[in-house]
Amino acid sequence: MDVSIVVPFYNESDSVAIFFKKIIPILKKSKYKFEIVCVNDGSIDDTFEKLLTEKKRHAEIKIINFSRNFGKDSAITAGVDFSEGNCVIPIDCDLQDPPELILDMLQKWKEGFDVVLARRIDRSNDTFLKRITANLFYDIYNRISDYQLPKNVGDFRLMDRKVIDVIKNFQERTRFMKGLFSFVGFKTTYVDYVRPIREKGTTKWSYWKLWNYAIDGITSFSTFPLKICSYIGLFVTLIAFIRSFWIIFKVVFCGIDVPGYASLMVAMLFIGGVQMIFLGVIGEYIGRIYIETKQRPIYIVKDIIR
Repeated sequence: MDVSIVVPFYNESDSVAIFFKKIIPILKKSKYKFEIVCVNDGSIDDTFEKLLTEKKRHAEIKIINFSRNFGKDSAITAGVDFSEGNCVIPIDCDLQDPPELILDMLQKWKEGFDVVLARRIDRSNDTFLKRITANLFYDIYNRISDYQLPKNVGDFRLMDRKVIDVIKNFQERTRFMKGLFSFVGFKTTYVDYVRPIREKGTTKWSYWKLWNYAIDGITSFSTFPLKICSYIGLFVTLIAFIRSFWIIFKVVFCGIDVPGYASLMVAMLFIGGVQMIFLGVIGEYIGRIYIETKQRPIYIVKDIIR
């Protein structure tokens, strides 16, 4: 097998037929022997049934059916685990990742690159808020993490088999696949593209899910938030120490009493708020330790249709 295309599906009934109608002629044009590893991530609509229908039409399709929804990163992990190609290309089924770009990726791979990243050069189709938050996430992540995350690059990329063999050894339960893909390194290049508007279906990523995903990414690859807690704690302690000396000085030399109820409450609420934030940050890391120590499976496969 030359090329494995990994596609996660979650309630994508409207997109299934359109996706295969678009991608299969492109893959056949490449002249490479290929497979399409479809991971049904616990869809509650008729996505799985439509995948079975497409399987009857195209022998190149392999279906991995989860017992329930485990999330996109777990679905990509399963697709990577069950892939057999000399290179692997994760892609979304909504066709916002243009399948035509696969031919350019394969050409770069043929030239000797181990990783070929598809990079968006225009986010004008996104909402203003999404553009701002996406740029903010990349800027913060790359400032505090030891491993740089390529900006405006999603899961759509080509990876050589030696890259995939390294990634398959990662057993962490909290999966941030873009981070894991970037962590491994190897010889990398880019192909740029403009992302089209989604043809069918709706996005499954709400702002709340994106927020939690960002937190997972940051805490998976950086301990900087814990360091920030220490720095702020030292700063607040220093301010409190200076303030205490100032109050003592005023009382001893000026005969002025300690400030009253309002200032005392402000100080107490401020310190209490800072402590709660710190406990929340520490709790995020402890929660991830708790998840990792249980060693539960990353995903559970119900059916495999080859």
